[in-house]
Amino acid sequence: MTSYYASKNGRMGQVEQPGPQTWIHLVPPFSSEELPEIAARYDLPIDFLTDPLDIDERSRYEREDDARLIVINTPVLSRVETENDSIYITVPIGIILTPEALITITSTPDHPVLQLFIDNKLRNVDPARRNHFVLRIFEHTVYRFLTCLKRLNVKRNLIEQELYDSSRNRELKQLLSIEKSLVYFINALNGNELLKMKMKRADFLGIRHDEDMWDLFEDIIIDNGQALEMANIYTNILNGTMDAYGSIISNNLNITIQRLTLITIVLTVPMVIASFYGMNVPMPLQNGNYTYLFILLLSVFLSFAVIFYFRRKRLF
Repeated sequence: MTSYYASKNGRMGQVEQPGPQTWIHLVPPFSSEELPEIAARYDLPIDFLTDPLDIDERSRYEREDDARLIVINTPVLSRVETENDSIYITVPIGIILTPEALITITSTPDHPVLQLFIDNKLRNVDPARRNHFVLRIFEHTVYRFLTCLKRLNVKRNLIEQELYDSSRNRELKQLLSIEKSLVYFINALNGNELLKMKMKRADFLGIRHDEDMWDLFEDIIIDNGQALEMANIYTNILNGTMDAYGSIISNNLNITIQRLTLITIVLTVPMVIASFYGMNVPMPLQNGNYTYLFILLLSVFLSFAVIFYFRRKRLF
């Protein structure tokens, strides 16, 4: 599906036909001829349009004649809703710059970063200022990473509170899904940082002469590094948390089994005495009037003696 957007009076709006100052946005589903037509119209290699649709595509930039491609990875919510899968995954956005057009393409409809531009939630955004528009996509991609990292950290704290008295695996599985999300984030942020550093060094966008945009680009690189550092810190904390609470769950289970074993031992004492007097053989005091009371008291006494012993050994 192809959509066209342009800025009018400071607001982004959809238009019917593309022009030199419009933003062309491509999202699935595509007809069989849609992408080849776009490639032929703007003299693009078809790879420029198909590569960003690969969810595993790495962050990179490429130049082919007058066309430039930038692929940057961004976080989105995972569509798989099981507790064993990651909460977030990363998908690429393809940004294509040609003399006639600014094109974005992604495999995710309603992409959270690009949707900010479509829904007019950002100020001072104009597709006619192409380099600035690309930098704003970079900027809000980093902000999206930071927001998702904070949400993952809040979720981790809530799960930790449930783990203190838990002996179940459900909470550990939830922590594992957070860990998977952080692995995706670290890989994507590393790739994005390397991409931006190379673009800055090669002045791929041609903004070195513009001090404001150059400063914005440097700020984006710094924020990307901050997001990467946060992801690494949260991963280290999570690894330690999973190890610690795995031990806690195991220890809770051991304590439960130990208590059940001790209770079984205490209850076994009267059973042993009763079993002796239940045999069909002569036994001491078997004909006495107070034999039953004697057996009962002896069982209680020995049971409390066993309990006292275990208490002295701090097993109860």
